Amino acid sequence: MATDYYAVLGVQRDASQDEIKKAFRRLARELHPDVNPDPKTQERFKEINTAYEVLSDPQKKQVYDLGGDPASGAAGGGAGGFGGGFGNFSDIMDAFFGTAAQRGPRSRTRRGQDAMIRLDIDLDEATFGTTKEIQVDTAVVCNSCSGDGAAPGTSAQTCDMCRGRGEVSQVTRSFLGQVMTSRPCPQCQGFGTVVPTPCPECAGDGRVRSRRSLTVKIPAGVDNGTRIQLAGEGEVGPGGGPAGDLYVEIHENSHPTFQRRGDDLHCTVTIPMTAAALGTKVPLETLDGMEEIDIRPGTQSGQSVPLHERGVTHLRGGGRGQLIVHVEVTTPTKLEAEEEELLRRLAKLRGEERPTGQFQPGQQGLFSRLKDAFNGR
Repeated sequence: MATDYYAVLGVQRDASQDEIKKAFRRLARELHPDVNPDPKTQERFKEINTAYEVLSDPQKKQVYDLGGDPASGAAGGGAGGFGGGFGNFSDIMDAFFGTAAQRGPRSRTRRGQDAMIRLDIDLDEATFGTTKEIQVDTAVVCNSCSGDGAAPGTSAQTCDMCRGRGEVSQVTRSFLGQVMTSRPCPQCQGFGTVVPTPCPECAGDGRVRSRRSLTVKIPAGVDNGTRIQLAGEGEVGPGGGPAGDLYVEIHENSHPTFQRRGDDLHCTVTIPMTAAALGTKVPLETLDGMEEIDIRPGTQSGQSVPLHERGVTHLRGGGRGQLIVHVEVTTPTKLEAEEEELLRRLAKLRGEERPTGQFQPGQQGLFSRLKDAFNGR
């Protein structure tokens, strides 16, 4: 009398494949020899294994439902083995971990890798934005084979070793009985097809190296290290697969006048001590054109003059940073006789001249202030 495999797994005859699998996994965890070494339990484990092997295979299940028993000729357990055996080693993994190995041939078409190039720009381009033409060397689809890797007039053929499955199986004996393991087909490398005559242009890869031109829009406010993503402009994948992304990494060239700190710009202007004392206007070529910097009377060395909205454009949020002008006051190192006399008269008028050349305690004279200003104090 044929074994009722549905009763063995405890499912109805109209049970779905998902219900059959769940029933098998539940019983396998309960009856596995590593969990329950009792001999009677081992026999029961062999029964559910055989039942699952039949009911999980659509062809065997159809034969069984018509009154046959596909497992009647299955090899029984040898010495210390179990009859039936798992149909595939992934069934064991699925039973105990709830996951199944990916089966079937793998595609020759895969996504390409991302690529990155460096782009040098000037400070004014980073501040206001610009558009650049760049040259990119990447993999593109082979025009000769249109990406399939086969020479013109030929095509890929089904692998005769794995019959298009992309994997080959091997039956071995273990403590579980007969176990069928699968591995990628060595002849087709798991693709399920072989290319007998590869394309001479791309050697069967479906892509070739080529240089092409691209237009890149650089937004205002970019900085060193900023990366601009160009979707789909990277490497074309093997087999003519979709291209990866291209990343353009910004490198900002140094400027002869300005130093950038975030979105603020800094520069230094040098003025003589007379201009610092009397005040003046200093012309400065900014990124927005020529402007005059107002130096107020009495400006000390090290003081700064901020110019609002003259820095770098904020990359997000709009507006611009500041241009901060640092003032450096110079003191003459050599005086003509007339210049020295004028300074002595000025010191006398200000009550800052002493016969000994020394100043009274607590009083700082003009020369001392100039010295302190020059030293940044």
